[in-house]
Amino acid sequence: MRILLVEDEVDLGKAIQRVLNREKYVVDWVQDGNAAWEYLNTEWIEYTLAVFDWMLPGLSGVELCQRLRAQQKSLPVLLLTARDRMEDKVVGLDAGADDYLVKPFGMAELLARMRALQRRSPQIQPSQLQVGHLVLDYGTHQVFLQVASGETAAIALTAKEFQTLEYFMKHPNQVVTSQQLMDQLWEVGAEPTSNVVAAQIRLLRRKLADAGCDGLIETVHGLGYRLHAHAAE
Repeated sequence: MRILLVEDEVDLGKAIQRVLNREKYVVDWVQDGNAAWEYLNTEWIEYTLAVFDWMLPGLSGVELCQRLRAQQKSLPVLLLTARDRMEDKVVGLDAGADDYLVKPFGMAELLARMRALQRRSPQIQPSQLQVGHLVLDYGTHQVFLQVASGETAAIALTAKEFQTLEYFMKHPNQVVTSQQLMDQLWEVGAEPTSNVVAAQIRLLRRKLADAGCDGLIETVHGLGYRLHAHAAE
């Protein structure tokens, strides 16, 4: 899952990004509303949710919401602000924000509100992804394999392995290029090395094979990779 975080308070932005990375989110953090709008209009990035501060250089969080909704974009938005008057909340929600969190706030509440937005948004984010007997659980951030006895066996993955497998499970039986994976799974400006995708795929394949899912991710020579749904059954 990829998040756009727009927050100009450096310490708060760093803290939120650190917590979200720990929860296996890919996070693009920008500190300016105009830059955020450019990110939102980039065709090669798919965001699951956006977190906007109200007061920003350039476009405000409210103006970003208004622009999104004017273009009929349904991306869920959580608005952060120090303004706690009812009138301000009404302005933010009427502008198109889906929820409103008053500063200061605890990170546990931020995560809970983000999970709630994913559950009820028009871009329904399921609590789990399942391909064959392979299950990715967003609540626990774990991956399980359902075995013949009806029990489940956990597969321990790093954050990047989790994100890579999630992308494949969202696009089963489709050819996915290395560039698509780099665009979607690494933050803007991260500049991963050219072999980083191949290295991640190799590590992920090894762990899946150890769990009994050998051959799940196929190399399509000259094109990219493909997750075979039937191999997970």
